[in-house]
Amino acid sequence: MRGRMRSSCVLLTALVALAAYYIYIPLPSSVSDPWKLMLLDATFRSAQQVSNLIHYLGLSHHLLALNFIIISFGKKSAWSSAQVKVTDTDFDGVEVRVFEGSAKPEEPLKRSVVYIHGGGWALASAKIRYYDELCKAMAEKLNAVIVSIEYRLVPKVYFPEQIHDVLRATKYFLQPEVLHKYSVDPGRIGVSGDSAGGNLAAALGQQFNQDANLKNKLKVQALIYPVLQALDFNTPSYQQNVNTPILPRYVMVKYWVDYFNGNYDFVQAMIVNNHTSLDVGEAAALRAHLNWTSLLPASITKNYKPVMQTTGNTRIVQEIPQLLDARSAPLIADQEVLRHLPKTYILTCEHDVLRDDGIMYAKRLESAGVEVTLDHFEDGFHGCMIFTSWPTNFSVGIRTRNSYIKWLDQNL
Repeated sequence: MRGRMRSSCVLLTALVALAAYYIYIPLPSSVSDPWKLMLLDATFRSAQQVSNLIHYLGLSHHLLALNFIIISFGKKSAWSSAQVKVTDTDFDGVEVRVFEGSAKPEEPLKRSVVYIHGGGWALASAKIRYYDELCKAMAEKLNAVIVSIEYRLVPKVYFPEQIHDVLRATKYFLQPEVLHKYSVDPGRIGVSGDSAGGNLAAALGQQFNQDANLKNKLKVQALIYPVLQALDFNTPSYQQNVNTPILPRYVMVKYWVDYFNGNYDFVQAMIVNNHTSLDVGEAAALRAHLNWTSLLPASITKNYKPVMQTTGNTRIVQEIPQLLDARSAPLIADQEVLRHLPKTYILTCEHDVLRDDGIMYAKRLESAGVEVTLDHFEDGFHGCMIFTSWPTNFSVGIRTRNSYIKWLDQNL
């Protein structure tokens, strides 16, 4: 009996040690709620590994499997409250979830935000709990109408179809009769999104700015830790946060390859910038638009060095020319395109590979004469703003969300 108990204790100790080994990753002391972040990251990694196994067995595409897991644990029906009416509908064939806050007594017409969720162009949904709660809070606190777009995802569609969905839904919403239906003030409409949704929101802003019929239709744009370029995967933030949750560098590069339906064989070469080496002529004219040695302050660049290969793999941009398309990478747009963009809010996090994308875009926008608010969180990590309720409630999640909504309240 004692021997059996001893064996059970040894086995239990070994399992606990194995679990701790799997969960534990070294994190900077400044990151918000580190142990909770480790658990969240381990959960996401486990889901990724299950989806990869499903893919390997030929049962489903790994991204479809992963998104099924995510949505299964978090899908939420269109449930209205006394303060916010929630409905699922479609705008010109694109599914949307609309959150209608109560109008202020002195303002019969409401403000509005078109919101685009994140997820690497492949994951999540406007209908999962995290985005439902965020948009409901925005609608209530801003007394606004929030249109959350359920755009199509990889691998069902690839670039630029996600942009087309967002453009189509937004153009439909901006029609006078639709704005009238929702009691929206046409002069107080903004676009916003987080991560890949921030990418699509920035692309939408640029597309509107180049269309005479749509120019000046947006009062503000608010980009939350946006992904804005795929030319340099060795900015200081990519180097500093190479293995940081929730978005390690290799995962971000794979999202880019998936977005373009590209070849995974290119991933390792892209990580070391072989796709934009000096012998890749197509990239030469664009490098100045993301020259971080001049766009980033010394407090960010520190002792990091640029990674610029003399010779690389010219096949990559030949087979995936979308890498150099400003619709996918708004940071590389010409200066003329950036002029007259609406007032902009950009939220960045210290522990995020995408930190420098946002900071560089803020700098380029300022140089183009755009009014920009850069809101940086030293203890923030990628994705933190949607993690505000138990069991994934983070201090920095609540603070980022409050700061974001406060800016919208003051500027929209």
